[in-house]
Amino acid sequence: MLSRTADHLYWMARYSERAENLARLLDVNYQMSLVPHDAETERSSWNAIIALNSLEYAYAKRHDEVTATKVLHFMLRDETHPSSIYSCLRAARENAHAVRGTLTAEMWETINETWLQLRDQSFAEIHAGGIAAFFDWVKQRASLLRGAMFGTMLRDEAFQFIRLGALLERADNTARILDVKYHSLAGAQQSQGDDLVDANDFYHWGALLRSVSAFEVYRKVYRDVITPERVAELLILREDLPRALHSCMGGIVRVLEKVRNSRSDETVRRAGQLYATLRYGRMDDIFERGLHAWLDAFIDSIGDLSVRISEDFLVGA
Repeated sequence: MLSRTADHLYWMARYSERAENLARLLDVNYQMSLVPHDAETERSSWNAIIALNSLEYAYAKRHDEVTATKVLHFMLRDETHPSSIYSCLRAARENAHAVRGTLTAEMWETINETWLQLRDQSFAEIHAGGIAAFFDWVKQRASLLRGAMFGTMLRDEAFQFIRLGALLERADNTARILDVKYHSLAGAQQSQGDDLVDANDFYHWGALLRSVSAFEVYRKVYRDVITPERVAELLILREDLPRALHSCMGGIVRVLEKVRNSRSDETVRRAGQLYATLRYGRMDDIFERGLHAWLDAFIDSIGDLSVRISEDFLVGA
């Protein structure tokens, strides 16, 4: 496959996944903001969204204060911000258009229709229609695209590069949201007492799990009260949870084995090494090292893989 084609497919998938992940993240924060709390707590919560995506400088250039409305506009509909949902879906559509002949008709129509529907909506219209409803729409459109891909595409290299982009983006997002939300929520719970888990705690932890479609899974697996340690275990070590780090890395390794070339041996080795830490890892060891330090190292490793994949497959191939 031409590196140019692989590049468009890879980034089409990453931008589509990024838009969905942003919708999930903003949705959980928006739902949490509806719970009564003081102004400082709400401001810190929206600040965390900006920091999670390393957008402090970009946001400060456009806004002089952090408020829910301004952050939502910045992350949803700001055309000048390259990481907004609007910009991500536009970029996904542009990459898809560049390789339209490689995609099935169902995939192209889904991506194109998603962009056309969003393009004609202003932030005021989105807000009037309901922020939560908009987030549901983004997630539904992402699910339609995945369904079209799995249901219609040949399992060739094009399919593999789409999967590779989506899985890398998903792994990075899960690690970031767990890192930020785990420490903010666990810290709040600790301040109340180790054994105190009130309705407010349950709502916040439930919202976090729902952001990665894991709330029902948690209840099925643990059948008990939601605790920070079990949330971390579920989102890191469960191989059978699609958005868990273990599951994402397993998929990345399998894809790299299928598309490997003469330059990618080291990339495949590093991916396999990272996967082994999840396949054979234990939460006790992760907590002993420090969850924040472990997640930071994981995010750095994902970034390293992204660079190496670009060099091995997408640049000058």
